[in-house]
Amino acid sequence: MVLLESLQVPLGSLAHDFSLPGIDGKNHSLSDLKGEKAVVIIFMCNHCPYVQTVIQKFISLQQEFRDKGVVFVGINANESANYPEDSFEKMSEYADKWGLNFAYLRDDSQEVAKKYKAQCTPDIFVYDKDLKLAYHGKAEGELEDALTSLVAGKKPSEKQNPSMGCSIKWKI
Repeated sequence: MVLLESLQVPLGSLAHDFSLPGIDGKNHSLSDLKGEKAVVIIFMCNHCPYVQTVIQKFISLQQEFRDKGVVFVGINANESANYPEDSFEKMSEYADKWGLNFAYLRDDSQEVAKKYKAQCTPDIFVYDKDLKLAYHGKAEGELEDALTSLVAGKKPSEKQNPSMGCSIKWKI
């Protein structure tokens, strides 16, 4: 297991649109999932112990901020030939086990992860109402602070610590 930090992506960068299949059997695009105040895009997977450690935090934050105009989205870009626990079929099983309360999408081509410069799982990107990157960092403490700021119409602190986790499992 390789521990990596998320790459630095300039704050203010625009979100990249996508159309990806979800575990609910529907395709979802960024415009479908955009929140009134913010959208939280988390590159995650099923098997990563770092994701498993913080998944309940994401679920709790979605519960807390859903009615305040914040939408969470999980995207799994890991290749699954060598990591069968990260297959599309297993995503539903893990979502049920966790009690996932947000869309969980599959990026089989890995094109979306590459556009976002996702590096690790979890890799957390928070975009404001104008789909500009407002936060890109870790789940503990700072993510909640960033969401609270955005809901209040303020910018989050520019001092942000990178997320850390397993490397995304890229296709060769």
